[in-house]
Amino acid sequence: MLSTPARPQPQTDLNEMHEEMTAAMQWNCLDGWSMEATARDIPNLAAMASRFAPGTIIAIPYLASESDADRLDAAAAIRELGFTPMPHIAARRLSSCGALERLLEGWAARAKVERMLVLAGDCARPAGPFEDALALLQTGLLRRHGVHTAVISGYPEGHPKIPDPRLARAMRDKLAAIADQGLTAEIATQFCFSATPLLDWLEELRAGGILVPVRLGVPGPANLRTLLRYAALCGVSASAAVLARYGFSLTKLRSHAGPDQLVHALVSGLALERHGQVFAHFYPYGGMSSLGAWLERQRFVHAPLVKVRIS
Repeated sequence: MLSTPARPQPQTDLNEMHEEMTAAMQWNCLDGWSMEATARDIPNLAAMASRFAPGTIIAIPYLASESDADRLDAAAAIRELGFTPMPHIAARRLSSCGALERLLEGWAARAKVERMLVLAGDCARPAGPFEDALALLQTGLLRRHGVHTAVISGYPEGHPKIPDPRLARAMRDKLAAIADQGLTAEIATQFCFSATPLLDWLEELRAGGILVPVRLGVPGPANLRTLLRYAALCGVSASAAVLARYGFSLTKLRSHAGPDQLVHALVSGLALERHGQVFAHFYPYGGMSSLGAWLERQRFVHAPLVKVRIS
C-alpha cells in the first residue's frame, strides 16, 4: 500500500524554522555569560535582577574613584540579589598586606566571595608591597579567606605597555601560582571589536597547553564616542574597517551599535576541540540598562551553562 505523500510545507515556513533553529543554536553557544557592574550600577542591576539567572557572575571593577567601603557594599548587594560577586583587586593599588586582608575579610564575611579577578593595576608605581598580580597570588591569602577561583587577565591584541613574550610568561607564572595555591584558574580577556583576534588568540593559547576556561570580553551596546574612549584607554584596536564591520556609522560619533555581529562571528567560529571552554564577559560601557535590554533580546537571560559547537 502506498503511503500518502506529506503535503509540502510552505517554503517561507521552512525558512523561518531554519532561521529560528540557527539563532537558538548560536545564542546557546555563549550561555554562562558574566558581566561587570560598578558600585554605582547596583540600583540598575537590582531593577533588572529578575531578568537574569540566579548565580550569574557579576564582576566588580576596582575603580580609583570608589572606596573599599563601596567595593564591599557592591559585593554584598550582588550576593543579596542572588548573583555571584567577582571583585577585581588591583595589586599595585594596595597600600599594604593589611589592606588586602581587610578587603578579603570583608568580602568573605559580607558577600561570601569565592572568586576574584586579580590584576596588576595601572598605576605607575606600586602603592605598597605588591609589584604585580603574581606577588599577590603568591601570598596564599586568597584561599585563606575562602576564595576558590582566581581569574587573571588576558590580552588577545596585546598590551600597550608590555611586550608579548613578557605577557605570555607572566600568564604562565600566574597560572602556576594559582595551581600551587590549590585554586581553580580562569582567564578573562580585554574586549575586542572583532572576533578574529579573540579566536586566533584562543587557538594559540590552547595549542600552548593552557586549557583553563576563558571569558571573552565583549563590549555592550554603546555609542561610537564612548567605545572609542575605552578602546584608547585599554589599547584595543579600533580601525575604521573593524568599526564598520562592528556596525558603526563612522561619520556619526553618536551612532549606537550592539555586539550582534561580533557575537555571531564568535559563536560561528568557536569549536570545542580548538578553543576549549569559553564564556562571554560583557562590559556595560553604554550603561547597565542598555546591556540588560540587549541581553534579553538575544536570549542570553536565564542561561546558566556554556555550550560550544564541535566541528
